[in-house]
Amino acid sequence: MSTVITQSGAPGVTSSPDGILLETRQLTRRFGGLVAVQGVDILMKKGSILSVIGPNGAGKTTFFNMITGLVKPTSGKLIFNGKDVTGRPPHYVTKIGITRTFQNIRLFQNMTALENVMVGMHSRMSATVVGALFRPPTTMREERSTSDKSMEILRTVGLDRVWDEDSKNLPYGDQRRLEIARALASNPKLLLLDEPTAGMNPQETQVMTRFIKRLQSEQGLTILLIEHDMKVVMEISDHIVVLDHGVKIAEGDGAAIRANPRVIEAYLGKGLTDEELDVDKALEAEAGGTI
Repeated sequence: MSTVITQSGAPGVTSSPDGILLETRQLTRRFGGLVAVQGVDILMKKGSILSVIGPNGAGKTTFFNMITGLVKPTSGKLIFNGKDVTGRPPHYVTKIGITRTFQNIRLFQNMTALENVMVGMHSRMSATVVGALFRPPTTMREERSTSDKSMEILRTVGLDRVWDEDSKNLPYGDQRRLEIARALASNPKLLLLDEPTAGMNPQETQVMTRFIKRLQSEQGLTILLIEHDMKVVMEISDHIVVLDHGVKIAEGDGAAIRANPRVIEAYLGKGLTDEELDVDKALEAEAGGTI
């Protein structure tokens, strides 16, 4: 990764517009001859919710993986909080305040809800291997503090009542919230949610939607979201980016996305009449009202 030098001469620092937490500049990822993401630019304001949508294979997950360090960009830049973090590994990305959940729940099934959240705090803990083995007073105090903070996070997400339940025994919706709680344990500035309502019934989806909005309003979190449920996307997003075959084809608020013929074409194909270029009809055409 090349080092960016500003006029002040500070390495690794670059400029973004005021109020921007995350910026991607021509972010691209190739896998051999396949271009998964090509030249994607986004600007994400602090405290906002931005949703990334698109058909299957549009490059959404690869885009997420580049932001979280799981995949290195082939080219382009990733700017977080004014600093070039392109290609940095996941542990570094977590340390600076970016964390995520996954489409497929990845909890520690045989650990309790409290223990799962405590694991999420490991990047903020200072205990060494020696401390874990011999357990001096400083390590004991840190463990108690971690337990207390983890319980507070469980209260925030409404799971303190099941703190001692193994995660595998929790209902599906609670497991989804527990995964978010574990992500919150790392004290992120930017939270990436990969299809947080996947597999939920309408009632669970509504609960999760309200919960995500509460994280934004009460915790001041900036949230980047992949989501197929368009009702959720339209209800909670401040800004929407649409990818198709790895290329950004549209962006804007919900009204702008609904009115964009390229978005409907990407989902339903070419050759549509003016009457068919209607987002609401497109949503109804999709199974379960999702795209």
